[in-house]
Amino acid sequence: MNAWLWVVVLGLAAWAAHWGADQLLTPLKMLRKQWGLTASAGAAFLAIVTASPEVAINITSAARGVSDIGLGNLLGSNIISIPLMVTIAYFASRRKFKNNKEHQKHLDANLLALNKRSVSVLSIPYLVIIGLVAILTLPKAWRGLQPIDGWIMLAAYAAFLTHAIIKGREKGQKVEWDKKKIWLSVAGALAIAVGAFFIVKATENIVSALNISEIVGGLFITGIMTTAPEIFKTWSVVKGGEVTAGTTSVIADNAVTMTVAFFPLALVTTPIEDFQLFWVNLAFVGLMPLLYSVFVHQSKELHGFSRWQIFVFDAAYIVYLLTMVFFVLKLF
Repeated sequence: MNAWLWVVVLGLAAWAAHWGADQLLTPLKMLRKQWGLTASAGAAFLAIVTASPEVAINITSAARGVSDIGLGNLLGSNIISIPLMVTIAYFASRRKFKNNKEHQKHLDANLLALNKRSVSVLSIPYLVIIGLVAILTLPKAWRGLQPIDGWIMLAAYAAFLTHAIIKGREKGQKVEWDKKKIWLSVAGALAIAVGAFFIVKATENIVSALNISEIVGGLFITGIMTTAPEIFKTWSVVKGGEVTAGTTSVIADNAVTMTVAFFPLALVTTPIEDFQLFWVNLAFVGLMPLLYSVFVHQSKELHGFSRWQIFVFDAAYIVYLLTMVFFVLKLF
């Protein structure tokens, strides 16, 4: 099949996987209301589903013997997602929200305002997860993804989720379960599985046609394609007035990707073939939530990101691309 046709297949498969994740969100959203979880804690809980395409892709990669595609997807999606979603959220929030007079202050200050809990509940624990990945994979004696590393990262996600729920628990609400939406959730699970298979299959064929390595294909093809559909979800949620929920969900998704999606790759033992490429990418994975944690504190009253900080997020990704092109891949 022509490489361009595989690009089309890749795009359709990515959309199918994310459509499936959206359908699976329904029962978890109902549980979130029933259990009384705040926006930040709810984001950590809902990430079980919102990050499911990345998890399914890595399971498929491991099963097909192309773990480097999964490893590239894991790193690439976690680097681009934070600057991309923060930028989208900033522009989506540049409008007045009904019944939210406080938001006018944020507009006047050119601020993407967030609940300060998002740092302690999400971004700092996510930084700890990245540090744990570095400890398990970078030292020469332990280099690579081993089965024991996978079990450790699963435990890390359990701790992350438990911490988020305990920190963000409020009074629950009564909810009514809709059978139609439950069946759509089942269809969603199937869409994720089928979509993940064709995402990996398409990436295999595209990297073969372009004569590039599987990990580079995972970084810049799979990672970007699996992140792209999230743009519309972030825009829609933030535009609807849920700024913190729409912006911080990306941190929770990334935490799932670095733990649960790490597990299948570790279970089949994935070696690190290009150490420089791996540690440079892992460093930029850590840089994004570090910027998030440092920038979010504006003052005692306001928390969030100003316009120049949004620019720094985007500039950091451009620096990443230049580093990869000129110093790691040495394309020029």
